[in-house]
Amino acid sequence: MYAVVENGGKQYRVAVGDKLRLEKMEAEAGSELVLDRVLLLGEGEEVQVGQPLVAGASVKVTVLSQGRADKIHIFKMRRRKHFRKRQGHRQYYTEVRITSIDA
Repeated sequence: MYAVVENGGKQYRVAVGDKLRLEKMEAEAGSELVLDRVLLLGEGEEVQVGQPLVAGASVKVTVLSQGRADKIHIFKMRRRKHFRKRQGHRQYYTEVRITSIDA
């Protein structure tokens, strides 16, 4: 069984046992969370699409860790204008493991 969940403006296809990095959520490592914004449920050939959400569906996750992603470098330059700008960014994330998908 798999599901498509929405978190932080992004959509993820998940199955039981998957690990993924979601947008930062306030939760301690080892705690359990419920993602209730389920857009699609699928099992084999059978697919249930929400309008926009599947009613009564949820995905339970266990928080593994909190962290920050690798730094990305932003460089802007306008030629012949003596303009250069450098900037860096590290995004916060919450790493989770999918424990169950409830229809």
